[in-house]
Amino acid sequence: MCGLLAMLCAKPNADEYVSAISDALPCMRHRGPDEDGTWHDDQAVFGFNRLSIIDIAHSHQPLTWGPDDQPNRYAMTFNGEIYNYIELREQLQELGYTFHTSGDGEPIVVGFHHFGPSFVEQLRGMFAVAIWDSHERRMFIARDRFGIKPMYLCTTAAGTVIASEKKSILSMAPALGLALDVDVHALEHYIDLQYVPEPESLHEGIFRLESGSWGYITPGQTVTTTRYFEPEFRTKDVPAGTEQQVFDRIAAVMEDSVAKHMRADVTVGSFLSGGIDSTAIAALAKRHNPDLLTFTTGFEREGYSEVDVAAESAAAIGAEHIVKIVSPEEYAAAIPKIMWYLDDPVADPSLVPLYFVAQEARKHVKVVLSGEGADELFGGYTIYKEPLSLAPFDHIPDPVQRGLRKVAALLPDGVKGKSLLERGTTPLEERYYGNARSFNFSQLQRVMPEAKREWDHTEVTAPIYAKSTHMDPVARMQHLDLFTWLRGDILVKADKMTMANSLELRVPFLDKEVFAVAETLPPEMKISHGTTKYALRKAMEQIVPPHVLHRKKLGFPVPMKHWLAGDQLHGWAIETIQQSQAGDLIDKQACLAMLEEHRRGQSDHSRRLWTVLAFMVWHGIFVEHRIDPQIEERDYPIEL
Repeated sequence: MCGLLAMLCAKPNADEYVSAISDALPCMRHRGPDEDGTWHDDQAVFGFNRLSIIDIAHSHQPLTWGPDDQPNRYAMTFNGEIYNYIELREQLQELGYTFHTSGDGEPIVVGFHHFGPSFVEQLRGMFAVAIWDSHERRMFIARDRFGIKPMYLCTTAAGTVIASEKKSILSMAPALGLALDVDVHALEHYIDLQYVPEPESLHEGIFRLESGSWGYITPGQTVTTTRYFEPEFRTKDVPAGTEQQVFDRIAAVMEDSVAKHMRADVTVGSFLSGGIDSTAIAALAKRHNPDLLTFTTGFEREGYSEVDVAAESAAAIGAEHIVKIVSPEEYAAAIPKIMWYLDDPVADPSLVPLYFVAQEARKHVKVVLSGEGADELFGGYTIYKEPLSLAPFDHIPDPVQRGLRKVAALLPDGVKGKSLLERGTTPLEERYYGNARSFNFSQLQRVMPEAKREWDHTEVTAPIYAKSTHMDPVARMQHLDLFTWLRGDILVKADKMTMANSLELRVPFLDKEVFAVAETLPPEMKISHGTTKYALRKAMEQIVPPHVLHRKKLGFPVPMKHWLAGDQLHGWAIETIQQSQAGDLIDKQACLAMLEEHRRGQSDHSRRLWTVLAFMVWHGIFVEHRIDPQIEERDYPIEL
């Protein structure tokens, strides 16, 4: 787990940019405080911050390698972990290759040399990798299939820069001749969806390599990319009487995934909330580490904490449990720092407690496991039940549905049946936009009067839906969430908040072998018997404690509605809006009016307000340079 930074220069003048790369490394030192380094030849420059997890003494980066007849042909930097690196190394040794390290980085470059870019499909893990081929004079880049690890790209006349964090590219702006303008179109996407969808960022000219993609950078040319992972969700019918075989297969693949994810030369702990996902991971991890530490967080206000349930779960599996309670004052004080670590705002209040529990965990361990991805793979969101409840509408002819939709639109809000009629007669592609949408278009125009009138959330979702027409409705919703909510919100906050504390987070559900099992499940194995994740719950019956088996996952719920209306955050929100210099982008008076409506209880604007407030703090840091995030770099002992 590390931070990478690389530049492929348009001309063979790489020595002119070595100092710029070196100077940009410290701003992401939190991703790798154990060691850093640079490497360059005439065309390419690499920089690296390392968090030492595997083969601590030898697997230094940037790494150079080449076959006997072309020594040092390749230079590589790689962020992430490859959990099947031992098996891959053995496979390549049988093909005649010799290894000089025992880590998980060298098999990547050796495998790339032997198999080419398709080798990334064999990698079982999380990664963002860059390999410079000095013989072919081009740089190979790739990201893991789910987008667990980030990669930002920026191309100017000077060349193309890639980085684990956007702030490293921003710090190189003078050397690159890069203008730092806000991408207003990406801002509209953010305000509507509460995250910036890939491949965009909030700065013009800086993008992200999409999840599940690889590409080539050639000096002086544009980046070309190829998608290597396209989830199919080709579900299979389960013959009567064989359901238990499915449950056993899920249990076996999860057991194997957690075992692989426990590979490390440092201590591995586990996050633990009150739901089945993190509890299953922790229970399986306990089998491999009898001294497992688990971590959770909560709030002072009663009724908004998973602490008690998590503690009960930890006791049931025999793990030592550590709790961090976050006060509203701590929450507000940490927001500027968190927005700096995020690079782009994510309007998910749960990322703040995630930051604090990661901070607490880093005092004890260097790696934690977590349950992200279970909902998207196994059907865990309640909204996935909707196709079942709306199934009767499928038998109504389209013209009649359109007429009923017009009738529903004329009904006053609050009339019983209005919402059901509207949703039942609206095609899935138009009604489901992923697990988060802060504003509809009219609300968007309230705070962004200049927003494009023709813009709609389907601009983001339509290309994704176009690839899922062969899937059942539940699978189509899962497929959409893989490319929107999961990689736009869930994995961004997971990576950024743990890396902010130099803590490696591993997600065993988001494993290629686990997905190979999950994508074949029919709808009735996901949404069935009045619950979600039905097959996963059945598979975990002998693994997780009974009190969490059928409990809804809440994660780290935040009392944002209460805090924004009360003394905890209301004053902070007013001050943030009034002091913001983003008035050319966001209507500050409209935001203050929304805050007042929320305080009076006229409407729950908590999600919309938090979306705007997060952006204003981000703008104050990265555009106005008015807000000081007060970053303090740390130096943790390597033996943790």
